[in-house]
Amino acid sequence: QVQLVESGGGLVQPGGSLRLSCAASRSIFSPNAMGWYRQAPGKERELVARVTSYGSAEYADSVKGRFTISRDNAKKTVYLQMNSLKPEDTAVYYCSYGRVYSPSPSYWGQGTQVTVSS
Repeated sequence: QVQLVESGGGLVQPGGSLRLSCAASRSIFSPNAMGWYRQAPGKERELVARVTSYGSAEYADSVKGRFTISRDNAKKTVYLQMNSLKPEDTAVYYCSYGRVYSPSPSYWGQGTQVTVSS
């Protein structure tokens, strides 16, 4: 089992920034991918960004140029720096961990709320 503990969500005004962090209790896959998904009310969960243990990253088109994902393999931690936030970024953000080539993550965090509102 892998536990994922997220932090950093909150309320921010449009145009503002937030940084999410997620620490994994252990790493059981090599290589692996850690990432962030989000789910807004009434919508399906969607990929925001993910990064592999060898540093390859991918982003949803809606966040390219605004969000940056990074990771510290020694700390088993992934970060999501979110800049120029928009109201449509409001959602519960979930950390994920799994095999690189798996169609979906094997483990999920509990979720952290991000609200972008004036």
